[in-house]
Amino acid sequence: MSVARKHELRRLLLDQVPTVLSLLADILETIWDKHVSLNSVPPPSPFTVSMGELLGSLFHMPDGGRFFTQPVPTLDRDSQHVCSLTLECLVHLFSWIPLSTSISPQLLATIFHFARLGCDGGGTEKASALGVLAMSCVNELMSKNCVPCEFEEYLLRAFQHTFYLLQKITKDAKGSTVRARLQDLDENYLERFTEFLRLFVNVHLRRVESSSHFPVVEFLALLFKYTFNQPTNEGYFSCLDIWATFLDYLSGKMKNRSSDKEAVLARYRDALPALMVEVLRRVQFRFNQSELEELDDETPDDDDRTEWQHFLHQSLEIVARVAELLPEQAFSIVSPLLRENLNIYLGLQQFVVPSRSGRRLNVTAENDLRRLHCSMRDLASMLQATGRLADHFLGDSFTERLPDALSLLKSLVEMAAYGTQLRLFTVETTIPSVLKPDFTEVHAQSLAAVRAYCHWLAQFGSELQRQKSKPDQMASLVGTAMMALVPLLSNKIPEKIQLSAAHLLVSLATCVRPPFLSTLPGMQKLFNKARDDTLFSLQHKVQVLVFRSLSNSLLLPWPGVPDGEQQWDSRSRNYDALACTLTSSYRTLRECTTQLDQAKPAVLRTLALLRDLVESVTSEAQRPKQICYHAIEGVVHTTLMLLPAFITQPDIMDEVLAFFLTLFQSLKVQMGAPFTEQMLQTFLSMFTRQQLAESVELEGGAGEQVVVRLLKILQVVVQEPGAAFRSFLPSILTLCLEQLYPLVSPHPSPSIKVELYELLYLVLQHNWRHFFRATVLAKVGRCRTDTAEEVVEHQSHFVAIMQAYGQSFLQMDIHIFKQNLAYLESLNSKHKLYEKDLFRRTMMAQFLQVLLQALALRSHDILQDDITTTIYSMAIVDFNTFYGAFLPNFLHSCDGLDSQQKDLLARSFKMDQVGGFFL
Repeated sequence: MSVARKHELRRLLLDQVPTVLSLLADILETIWDKHVSLNSVPPPSPFTVSMGELLGSLFHMPDGGRFFTQPVPTLDRDSQHVCSLTLECLVHLFSWIPLSTSISPQLLATIFHFARLGCDGGGTEKASALGVLAMSCVNELMSKNCVPCEFEEYLLRAFQHTFYLLQKITKDAKGSTVRARLQDLDENYLERFTEFLRLFVNVHLRRVESSSHFPVVEFLALLFKYTFNQPTNEGYFSCLDIWATFLDYLSGKMKNRSSDKEAVLARYRDALPALMVEVLRRVQFRFNQSELEELDDETPDDDDRTEWQHFLHQSLEIVARVAELLPEQAFSIVSPLLRENLNIYLGLQQFVVPSRSGRRLNVTAENDLRRLHCSMRDLASMLQATGRLADHFLGDSFTERLPDALSLLKSLVEMAAYGTQLRLFTVETTIPSVLKPDFTEVHAQSLAAVRAYCHWLAQFGSELQRQKSKPDQMASLVGTAMMALVPLLSNKIPEKIQLSAAHLLVSLATCVRPPFLSTLPGMQKLFNKARDDTLFSLQHKVQVLVFRSLSNSLLLPWPGVPDGEQQWDSRSRNYDALACTLTSSYRTLRECTTQLDQAKPAVLRTLALLRDLVESVTSEAQRPKQICYHAIEGVVHTTLMLLPAFITQPDIMDEVLAFFLTLFQSLKVQMGAPFTEQMLQTFLSMFTRQQLAESVELEGGAGEQVVVRLLKILQVVVQEPGAAFRSFLPSILTLCLEQLYPLVSPHPSPSIKVELYELLYLVLQHNWRHFFRATVLAKVGRCRTDTAEEVVEHQSHFVAIMQAYGQSFLQMDIHIFKQNLAYLESLNSKHKLYEKDLFRRTMMAQFLQVLLQALALRSHDILQDDITTTIYSMAIVDFNTFYGAFLPNFLHSCDGLDSQQKDLLARSFKMDQVGGFFL
């Protein structure tokens, strides 16, 4: 169907919408009125007098009294069926018709009558279903962001009805709690009602919140009650999302109106702390143990979080958002909760007594054990909450809140040191399966909380330097932190604690960077462990973090210290020694490559560690990079020399290429052009067609990953501007187009194809003049560029690249299809690809044929807009030829059409260069 026909049908349908809506409204109202008992006594209004008066003064609705007092009827089976079909029609209509006067106040009121069935319909399944459909109608209306001015009155009416429903749902009743009432409601109805609240806050709150007549505080009070009585975690999370949207709205409003922040916050100064208190209450085991114990805390999902961690994370996000608005109040709420549980933790030392096998916790009473378990879980949660508040002690608030932050960080550091000294996770307890994980989590979170304040600690150090004060307090904090974490870097310690300690060490070495760090006893102990290979016994993730910390402590410049006082010479010597220790076993392979199989673990470990160290200096100045490359230069040359031995080991080759890729991205200046050329020449000579074929066909994907790494290296190379790098373009294109492309073209191989097409795009984007050179006249501007003689060099490679792109449009891979369309459009935008004579004469018709065929066959419908845009960009180069020659030929080649249909289609095309194009 043509666009014009679609527009015509839409216009004709819209002309009939008022009539259709009127008929549907009459059906619903007639059935409703028919079943309302005129003799029944209206139930008392669910509003309190004050709320009823408030809403009556805010909204002026002639039918409001009828809505609030009219009893809910019981519909017969046939009426329920008719109403269900009618509401389904309204849902469909509201999904596409514009908001207009056709949607009358009477229709809106009638829909809300049926919405009452979901919460006041006697709990029958049919009544609830009608309530769900009615709320779906309301949500379709609320989802429209573009609201005409004349429709805003209807929005207010909808909000009044919603206030009624929300208050009715959350009303306290004798013998029934709010939570029980919500549990009795249909799950779908509750979901639709929550969706309405989300749409109201997300889309329409800004329209009414600033009005002094809108009861926003009362609305938030009802939302508060609704949120914290949700019967399911999913419902509670959905409500938290609503609060998050509201808090983001307030934050944005304050940023845009900095002059009256206090006025903006004044309305919510009581509501926001109350929200934070209740959110924190919900995550505390002391109050909700039975519910929280049901959450899974063992099985991680795709985000590597357990169900409990998701629950805590979403709750703490609300805490963090409230803290952005009211930081002092937020800290005053979290701090007592932390202190209360911390005191219990610090008091456990007196209950640790000797036992036959070591030590045991002398707490055995069941109630005491339960309270201890709850307290430890809550302490871990409050530590995370405290860490989320760290940002609010920085920036403009640093000086004002320095005493609070200093006192807090001192407590956290001392707590971490206390935990390391006492090691409660090793103590025997009556319920080890419960308390050992608790103590482990608390210890890990105490280290993580200290880490969260490392940015503050760095600013504190800068402030001490600015004031030329003695760094005693800084040294004490860092020293205590090192005392707390270094003993934990051992395989005898639970992995979670090891990782937390290692991450804290990285933050101290990378973010804080105190000049005295490498001289501390703890750091010296780690350097000694590196020299005697003890660190290599740690788990790989911990190894990487520890070696990165040692490297950064020597390489990264000390903040606030002049370059002449950075002690680069001594640091360089120490770094050489560290690198020598790290690579000692690897360097022996230079003399004996026959032991490669036995040395494989050491090779993989060493290259992974070196790659991480190189990555850590990517954004640093030249001096740290020089020291780094000087220390590992020998290993780099050894690795290049060993490539022929590695080529048959895909796992090693993958790590080798990853190492060289990082090296080239971070240290190409230090490597120098000669060695870079040698490296590239080695790669290109090794990866023959046979070798590429073996890699692509290797099972398990290891071989494909090697090819992907190679292509990523070449992507970096072809973007370099120097003549030395451009000299490799012919060899690179030969490898890609003549050796690799024929191997992967017939097969899916998406990972290789994505990188291959990106490489070809980068070759053209950054080396256009390698293929197209303008004449001298064009260069000096004596003739127009588009009429200048076009000189094409390396034409065979250019044509092969275009053919590769064209072939990709014959395949079903949506991602590659979309990616390559974007590449062609980018090349046309920057280099006028479609206007090049070679492309126009020999390639454009083929591209248009393939892309139009994709549209006709609807094989890539999801990319319809992208394909149409590309066709238009090609066609506009010469519209006369496109309409006069190409389209008739294309129609003539189409199967399944007779000559009359082809002629009709040809006459239907209009030569429009702007608006609807040809579709």
